[in-house]
Amino acid sequence: MNADFADSIRLIQSERGITEDLVLATIEEFLMAAYKKTFGTSENAVVRFSESGGDVAIYAKKIIVEDDDLYDPVSEIELAEALELNEECEIGDELLIEIDPKEFDRGAVQSAKQKARQNLREIQKDTLYSEFKDKVGEMIIGYFQREKNGTIFVDLGKTEGILPRRFQSPREEYHHGDRIKAMIAEVKKAPTGLEIILSRSHGEFVKRIFELEVPEIYDGTVEVFKIVREPGYRTKVAVYSTRDDVDPVGACVGLKGVRIQAIVRELEGEKIDILKYDSDPMTFMRNALSPAEVQDVIVLDGGKRQALAIVPEQQLSLAIGKQGLNVRLANRLVDWNIDVKTEAQFSEMDVSREISRAASDLFRGIDEVEEEITKIGELPDISERLVSLLKENGIELIETLISLTTVELEGLSGLTPSDVDQIQKIIEDNVEIIESDEEEVLEDGLETEEPTGGAEDEVETYECPECEQQITADMSVCPNCGVGLSFEIEEVEEQEE
Repeated sequence: MNADFADSIRLIQSERGITEDLVLATIEEFLMAAYKKTFGTSENAVVRFSESGGDVAIYAKKIIVEDDDLYDPVSEIELAEALELNEECEIGDELLIEIDPKEFDRGAVQSAKQKARQNLREIQKDTLYSEFKDKVGEMIIGYFQREKNGTIFVDLGKTEGILPRRFQSPREEYHHGDRIKAMIAEVKKAPTGLEIILSRSHGEFVKRIFELEVPEIYDGTVEVFKIVREPGYRTKVAVYSTRDDVDPVGACVGLKGVRIQAIVRELEGEKIDILKYDSDPMTFMRNALSPAEVQDVIVLDGGKRQALAIVPEQQLSLAIGKQGLNVRLANRLVDWNIDVKTEAQFSEMDVSREISRAASDLFRGIDEVEEEITKIGELPDISERLVSLLKENGIELIETLISLTTVELEGLSGLTPSDVDQIQKIIEDNVEIIESDEEEVLEDGLETEEPTGGAEDEVETYECPECEQQITADMSVCPNCGVGLSFEIEEVEEQEE
């Protein structure tokens, strides 16, 4: 055989990425196919390689028969001819006769070569497929080779990758020989060969870059909750830490911003917002609208996942973003539909703060049925000092406290104006009076039943001109808002009647 046989095998291995065993198997198939095409059968053909793999030979296994004109020259050999090859052979023995490939029919050789090339291509395709199919989602580096109809072909060494236009960032531009870092998005077999689809637009691509630049993400100390992206324009990354002593946002930004700057350079200057993930959706929504500052988030419809974010007037354009990009990405990140309004715009909307706050409280996981509370000390956020001062003034029940006006509270012994403000704030945040025909129900669970009786016990009720709360003629102040009341007009009208 050719003296450069071993070099040829190594060349095929390096160029096509095929193992030596598969190359030798292909050569064996090639020789067997040429032998069969020449002699009509390959059942008695034997291919043997040298121990070093540097040479190969094909043999014909023939049975020794008596000298006879009727023997089969393909599978048999006459005794006289066999003795010339081996003096100790006898009739019935088998001899391996080396066949010179030059004896093969030219057409047979060409046919075998074509089949061998096809086999090598299939082997190469299967080998590369097995290698790359397990690398989907991983980062790979190649070099710009050529472009056709917007699709970039990337040299990956053993094979070629495809970077379609839809997976490219509109901010990026490449030239021949440029280094390209991309993520393997898909690997599939095609009639033309193996297709390795690359991407620089996927959110997972950004995550892989963060893993390269931020050791805390690579080792799992900081986890990426979700990434949303408009390639070439803006990316939002929500992160959280598995350790209390590690700031997830700070770890991603790095000392003096060195880490995030490296990531921005890789993305050709694309804006990146890194924010902290929070299990509380309203806090998460507040964070998702960064870099804008959000004053409040109100749940409009928890079932439909609709919310309203209130921002300062000067922060409105920042919260919405150019062409609505910032709020659109925030919606995708939190999976809610967020509407952004200023305080002035919100005040013009027909939205009940009380209903919104109640919906927000339910969403935060407050139990729908709570244990009834009646004492002031059971109110949340009230200090022991205030409880003690109120007790010294003979006030221990919530029912008694909410019936006092501001003037009456300021007149209590030991209470300062700031104490009065704090008490009213606690009542406003935690106690709501909802009247029905049968009872008054406090939001914190306190219930006070009204006396029941016949028609003679019924008391005529009116509406407070300030808060529209139901009041009666014997009241001098509204128990809800504390405004002073006067029923002189009503009494005059009754006299006129």
